Amino acid sequence: MSSRILLVEDAPDVQLIVADLLRGHGHDVVVSADGGEGLRVALEQAFDLLILDVMLPGVNGFEICRSARENGFDGAILMLTARTLVDDRVEGLQTGADDYLIKPFDSRELLARVSALLRRLGKSPLTPVLRYQFGDVTVDFTRREVLRGGEPVNLAAKEMQLLRHLILNRGQVVTRDSLLSRIWQDQPFIGSRTVDVHIAWLRQKLEANPQNPRYIVTVRGEGYCFQP
Repeated sequence: MSSRILLVEDAPDVQLIVADLLRGHGHDVVVSADGGEGLRVALEQAFDLLILDVMLPGVNGFEICRSARENGFDGAILMLTARTLVDDRVEGLQTGADDYLIKPFDSRELLARVSALLRRLGKSPLTPVLRYQFGDVTVDFTRREVLRGGEPVNLAAKEMQLLRHLILNRGQVVTRDSLLSRIWQDQPFIGSRTVDVHIAWLRQKLEANPQNPRYIVTVRGEGYCFQP
């Protein structure tokens, strides 16, 4: 399975770039733009890595880091900040952070630090899936394009995320609860029926026989599995 990462970052451009970069390299990413919400999510859900901006509305990154450690979080923590003072870096490490990255940063350095932190935990991301083909369907995740029999297929954003997650974990059963957590981020009033409906839409658009799917199959009592 892929590594699960919580990104708490209030700058929309940084948030988008980092989340897309990590997802493109096989990670499941949950995003929060508010310190208080980020802390709540960090304490309520399971993550391998927290990436925390220092300057956040509400609760700052140092406080999230400290609270997470005090409540037993034993995963990796990477701090992001635009501040270059040594005292700030020292404070981050003293509150329990494993590493510190100063903005602006190069995407290659971010990925290298994330990989290094996950290796220490014994976690390895899945091989990135940028392009994938099954049957007469070709999916280009980088360009967000889907072709079936050479003709374009329009997938909504959630459908694309769901398909990508299933392909990343191909051959493995993915539960409805995990899909709700990873794709819908446990949004209120969103239940397992939403997952089932989106699966049905994917089958209608991509399977030759949606009633008897070849690729996106149901595992009774458990969830779904993408059969390569």
